[in-house]
Amino acid sequence: MSKIEPMLTSVESAREALGLGRTTLYSLINEGRLETVKLGRRTLVKVSSMKDLIEETEAVS
Repeated sequence: MSKIEPMLTSVESAREALGLGRTTLYSLINEGRLETVKLGRRTLVKVSSMKDLIEETEAVS
């Protein structure tokens, strides 16, 4: 059976997965480099934008 990958993750999970501090993560969100979705009171980060950020960073390196 195939595993379904999540499309959204919490801000805290995104921070941990990317190895970033809260300030840096929120800076990336405010700069538009990480996309978020607001569901009720929760802010969730798009996993696809996390992958894009990693690819963008690797391309620059």
